[in-house]
Amino acid sequence: MQGANVILNDIEAGLANSAVEQIRKENGHCKAMQGDCSNHSFIQEMVNTAVNTFGQVDIVIANAGITLFGDFFTYTPESFFRVMEVNLGGSFFLTQSAARQMKNQQDGGSILLMSSVTAHQAHKNLSAYGMSKAALEMLAKNLVIELSPFKININAIAPGATLTERTMNEAEYEKTWSKLTPIGKPASVSDIANAALFLVSDHAKHITGQSLVIDGGWTSVSPSPY
Repeated sequence: MQGANVILNDIEAGLANSAVEQIRKENGHCKAMQGDCSNHSFIQEMVNTAVNTFGQVDIVIANAGITLFGDFFTYTPESFFRVMEVNLGGSFFLTQSAARQMKNQQDGGSILLMSSVTAHQAHKNLSAYGMSKAALEMLAKNLVIELSPFKININAIAPGATLTERTMNEAEYEKTWSKLTPIGKPASVSDIANAALFLVSDHAKHITGQSLVIDGGWTSVSPSPY
């Protein structure tokens, strides 16, 4: 990550360790931390580990989230509150813990939240998920007031259809979204990562409270895969 020292979290230890190995093969410095990102104690542990391992916290990317599809009329409280606990609670309290550390360091910092195109356009069976992602964009806007005095900028990115290890295992995913995306194909992981890298870099220090949609033009026309 362009010279950054990284603390990488996943709820599955195997996935976290595998990602760390790949980063290290590319001469990156990375430490895996397995745990539930919606757990407040674990969130603080991650921030403390970053400080103890690398000296301070300069960048935070709140990337963890879950998608639980379901019809609105039958959506369960268990599913609703789990989506909010991870997508909203995890991101909110990671931002809070990291921002406190940045404030104490007095060197500023950059925070990036992970939204979604479903925060901008309706998508069947994703009412709770879309609501959680829209809330994150409002969080980025609202925190401009409280974080700017400490030279901390905060933004969000909203990816659309993206080819990942998970989606590439879904039958017809790439074919379907290539047809639905105006630019002719879904995003690659690099498309998303390059935008994230810019927004947490020194080149974007004057950008804050903004949400960047990365979807190949899908939200302009919004055809449904159903």
